[in-house]
Amino acid sequence: MLKIAIIADEFRQVEKLSSQLAESGLNCSVVYGRESIPEKITAHAPDLVLVAINGSLDCSGADYLTRRASQQTCPPVIALLSLDMIDSLDSAATIDDFVLKPWDATEVMLRVKRTLRRTSGIGRGESISCGDLVIDLDNCEVTVAGRVVTLTFKEYELLRFLAGNPGRVFTRDALLDEVWGHDYFGGDRTVDVHIRRLRSKIEDSTHTFIDTVRNIGYKFKKDM
Repeated sequence: MLKIAIIADEFRQVEKLSSQLAESGLNCSVVYGRESIPEKITAHAPDLVLVAINGSLDCSGADYLTRRASQQTCPPVIALLSLDMIDSLDSAATIDDFVLKPWDATEVMLRVKRTLRRTSGIGRGESISCGDLVIDLDNCEVTVAGRVVTLTFKEYELLRFLAGNPGRVFTRDALLDEVWGHDYFGGDRTVDVHIRRLRSKIEDSTHTFIDTVRNIGYKFKKDM
């Protein structure tokens, strides 16, 4: 049985969702309050963590995400967001996926299963190189000019897909299908958010890898 930990400021925030997920066959534990959350997560040893960020980044879930950024190994994270928080995703750069409120248990289940399938299936092949950018597929490690870049799972998958198809233009919908899957319920704004976060990590004044194709989507540079 899959083990899921849900981080929230108050139990009632996620009580309904937790019950519905439990009825669907998940082993759910709710962790609330700011005290010792990383230790509690470690003790629960979940396969995946759901983090409720509802209306403010000044919450226990956001605090956990900040601490997670400095950890070498940790379970995948899906953020549970309210609509007004979507533009704050750049401040929560360590999530692997997100679900917008009202949090539908069926959608959450699909995201959980897809994220876990992807995290257990990565690491095939050798490497993809483009100028100073190297994607080590065996170790899921990305470097730019020898500097290791820390990416979330979804950022890594998006980069791996684009870099594996240099010069080809993909619409936002095509990227949603390829990276998030056909059963993804969110809008194509998700792609823009992840592209912006990815660029902030791998690009600078001397390195540009991803081009925006106006009114269409994105492509990875073919010739460097």
